[in-house]
Amino acid sequence: MNLAAIREDVAVIDILLRDIAQRPVDLTDPDWPAKLSAGLPPVEEAGVAAEACAALTALLDAYESGDEGVRDEVRQIFRAHGAFSWGVGLTGRWPSAAAEFRRRLVHISARDQSEDPRDELVGIWELCAQARGRGVDVEPIVRAVADISGEVDHVGMGSTRLLILRGLEHR
Repeated sequence: MNLAAIREDVAVIDILLRDIAQRPVDLTDPDWPAKLSAGLPPVEEAGVAAEACAALTALLDAYESGDEGVRDEVRQIFRAHGAFSWGVGLTGRWPSAAAEFRRRLVHISARDQSEDPRDELVGIWELCAQARGRGVDVEPIVRAVADISGEVDHVGMGSTRLLILRGLEHR
């Protein structure tokens, strides 16, 4: 797997998403949530949905199958390209609820915290609750993904490994 080529693709996608990511939202408009939801997903608006999906898939595959050096490089790619990290997400369904849950948790792990880890933690709690609701035994998956997650506390709320493990606390 050539992470240098993937990094180049991510950099281009990041540039194309940057204006969308930085577009101001008028929070004084009572209809702002509906207007935001009615718009196209950022990757579609930028015309890079297929490329973004391919890059994200390659990054997550490398993250899951690589050693710690590869995982650290993937984390660095996400950190260096904030618009990509913000605007490119997982879509579609997987063959099983457990596989979907794991992949989404791996995505959180690879991003290695957003600007507000509180949002990340709430997202992890929601993801765990959804998986439990679909009959998934979340504990072994959470522990396995935590084992490959970063240990750096980027903003003072604990490492990504700790945030993911905290997913087990909330029911």
